[in-house]
Amino acid sequence: MDDHQTQSSYRVTADELRQFIERIERLDMEKKDIADQQKEVMAEAKGRGYDTKVMRKVIALRKRDANDIAEEEAVLDMYKEALGM
Repeated sequence: MDDHQTQSSYRVTADELRQFIERIERLDMEKKDIADQQKEVMAEAKGRGYDTKVMRKVIALRKRDANDIAEEEAVLDMYKEALGM
């Protein structure tokens, strides 16, 4: 490969790399915007009297499989009973 071909190949690779990086940077900005929107929703819910800590737990539970939750709750109940709670 001659020097011109090497420079051309490098330039294409650098351009492609720059495009990937810029796409990731745009996605990071979108992710930050979404996180800010989520904070606003939680602040609004809190202002209306909702317990946002509990809301976050409910959101996490909704993401999980129902059988996993039931099994975890059964073990939790067993442990609480063993400790007299």
